Amino acid sequence: MQLIKKISLVIILFLSLLTLNSTAQVPNDIIKSFDTGDSKLLSGFFNPNVELVVLDNDNVYSKSQAEQIVASFFNSFPPVDKNAFTVIHNSGKEGAKSVIGKLQTTKGNFRVYFLLKKTDAKEYIHQLRIEKQ
Repeated sequence: MQLIKKISLVIILFLSLLTLNSTAQVPNDIIKSFDTGDSKLLSGFFNPNVELVVLDNDNVYSKSQAEQIVASFFNSFPPVDKNAFTVIHNSGKEGAKSVIGKLQTTKGNFRVYFLLKKTDAKEYIHQLRIEKQ
């Protein structure tokens, strides 16, 4: 009976670790950029060309254009406080992650979706959507 308890404990710990590793981890600086409305920090993760959907802007933009659009969004809709962004769901596999989150701003809540792909050991945002909830 004691052996069964030990085996069960080991299996539970193993599955817990496996679950943690399979969950796509979002880089802290991305979360921080949404929490603080820092478009410059966020744009550091942009791919050279980003598919961007933010309010009326829906196109593929260069990294600098995308930063300006996101900066304009954050100027119009500043995050409420430090924990304004919450990851609701993330998934992925080796080399790609998708993240869905909620952004609380002073003028309402937004659903945020972004797609991260790994290139040369760094993750880049290839697609970003910020939509009114």
